[in-house]
Amino acid sequence: MQAKRIIPCLDVKSGRVVKGINFLELRDAGDPVEQAQIYDTQGADELVFLDITASHEGRDTMIDVVRRTAECCFMPLTVGGGIKSVDDMRSLLQAGADKVSINTSAVINPKLIENGSKRFGAQCIVVAIDAKKISGNTRVNSGEAHPVKFDWDISEVAVDENSNWEVYIHGGRTRTGIDALKWVKYVTKRGAGEILLTSMDTDGTKNGYDNEILSAVAGAVSIPLIASGGAGNPEHFYDAFTIGKADAVLAASIFHFKEYTIAESKEYLSKKGIPIRLI
Repeated sequence: MQAKRIIPCLDVKSGRVVKGINFLELRDAGDPVEQAQIYDTQGADELVFLDITASHEGRDTMIDVVRRTAECCFMPLTVGGGIKSVDDMRSLLQAGADKVSINTSAVINPKLIENGSKRFGAQCIVVAIDAKKISGNTRVNSGEAHPVKFDWDISEVAVDENSNWEVYIHGGRTRTGIDALKWVKYVTKRGAGEILLTSMDTDGTKNGYDNEILSAVAGAVSIPLIASGGAGNPEHFYDAFTIGKADAVLAASIFHFKEYTIAESKEYLSKKGIPIRLI
C-alpha cells in the first residue's frame, strides 16, 4: 500500500503566513520560508503554499517565496492562488514549485486544466475545490438561474435536486451552482492529477475533516485525494485516511501554532497501522 502523506499548508498574504476560521478572522502565523524549513526538518511529505491575495503584486511576492523555499528545502512543493494561465504555471515551476494548484481559474476556464496537463503533465496539476454542504435555503434547483454566469456550458456539472455539495470560488465567497462530485469527475477527465478538497463547513474548526464528502469523492475518482479543512489532532488524520479514504491530509493551525508536530502525528499514525513515511 502506498504511504499516506502529511502536508502542511501555508496560506500566504503579502509575504506572511496567515490562518483563519471558516475562511475568516485571519491571524499572522510567521514567515513562510522559515515555516517551510521547520516542516522540512520535521519530515513533512510535501508542502502547499496558497497565495490568498493573488494580485499581480502577490504573485511576484509568491514567486520570490517559492524560489527562496526551493533553495533550502527538499520536499515537494505545491503552489496555488491567482494562477490564470499556462505562463503563470511555468513561472512558478521555474521558480522551484513541483506542482501548481488551481481553483477559481479552473472553474472559470476548465480548459486551463487540460492545457496545463498537456504542457507539464497531469502530475503537476492539482485542482483545489472548496465545497459546502447544500442546505434547504442554498439549494439551486435545475430550473433556477445559477449564481455565476460562465462562458462555458456547465449543464454537465450543474447542481440538481440530488446534489449534496456545491462548489464555491473566490476564496469561498462565491457560489457557482456546480455540483462538487460532478466537478471532481469532470476535472479528472480534463487532466487533473490530484484533488485538494476543502470542506468549508469544517475549515479551521479543529473538529475533524468532513469524511462524508471525502469518502464520496474518493469513491468517484481514482486520482489521489488530499483532505483539507478541520484538522485538530492526529486522530483526525487517522479518520480521514480510514473513513474518508484520503491519500493525504492537509493541515495548518495545529502545526503553525505548535499544537502537534509532524513527527508526533506520524508516530501516532504508524502505531495505528497507517502506512506512513517516518524520518
